[in-house]
Amino acid sequence: MAITLRFGPADLMRCRFAVSPVLETIEAIRLTTPEDSPGYHQGFLHAMKHRLDALDLRPVTLLQPRRGYSPDFLSPPPTTARPRFEEELARVEATPLDRVAEEVARSLRDTPGAARTAVGRRLLADPADALRLLTGVVRDVWREVIQPAWPNVRALLDADVAFQSRRLAEGGLDRLFAELHPQLRWHDGVLTRDRGDHEDRRLAGEGLLLIPSAFKFDQVLVILDEPWQPTVIYPARGLGTLWQSTRAPELAAAGRLIGRSRAILLAGLTEPVSTTVLAHRHALAAGTVSQHLTVLRDAGMVVGERHGHEIRYRRTALGSALLSGALPASATAGDPRW
Repeated sequence: MAITLRFGPADLMRCRFAVSPVLETIEAIRLTTPEDSPGYHQGFLHAMKHRLDALDLRPVTLLQPRRGYSPDFLSPPPTTARPRFEEELARVEATPLDRVAEEVARSLRDTPGAARTAVGRRLLADPADALRLLTGVVRDVWREVIQPAWPNVRALLDADVAFQSRRLAEGGLDRLFAELHPQLRWHDGVLTRDRGDHEDRRLAGEGLLLIPSAFKFDQVLVILDEPWQPTVIYPARGLGTLWQSTRAPELAAAGRLIGRSRAILLAGLTEPVSTTVLAHRHALAAGTVSQHLTVLRDAGMVVGERHGHEIRYRRTALGSALLSGALPASATAGDPRW
């Protein structure tokens, strides 16, 4: 199963980049649910836990099934490259109520029992009330959680757009899509994302909107439904550097022993990932990452496991102990306890 986008000559002139503060807020809310791993954002969300706990996020999280439909009206496609949060939220608040009712009902159907909960019943009862409730949650999370960190997040997204735009200018779409993200493949005017629903779309002059994301860090999304221009939302390059300052003490200690770059890569292994994904997240060459992983593997701090056609690396107990400062002085890679 794959989504295939076929480009024609006219589409080359209609490819653009944008960022979306509302989209980032929605995706940050998703990471608070038990079903989703916070990944690189675990430290940030932990630091913001007291603020998140003061908010009732259920109206939004109930409409974020792990596999299924989330309402499109909650994150409208950016009309400019750098929209302000309030501009985007105003567009959400202007959503026609019949569309709110339709998309809320569709989303609730994808989570068994969701429509029968108190929050689900309220969302279904009155679309105007549902819209006020949902936009209120999004605004509160933005103000209390995302806005204080937005300069750092925005800098990451802007850096990605600058990097990708430079690649586009230097070598066209061939150069841009060659390394935009490991989940994407480009060949002979065709962009493919494996996994997910099957759809084959000829763009026919619509072009493509490209949105880097910090909080949608684990997969590439392809949106083809109206009113969106065909859109690819992809994890921003260098994501692994976003919250490094919050982990400075543990990284400094581990870095003195194995080197800072290896310590950063080790800390970033929050789930099994491939060399190419790590290279994208840390804005490093794949060869450099491979060399570091070889040293960490030989030291017993990571292990590689085959998943289909790729090798994914995960941190071992020894690697986790090193980062936590719980590594005994006598511990060695050959110690069976590790």
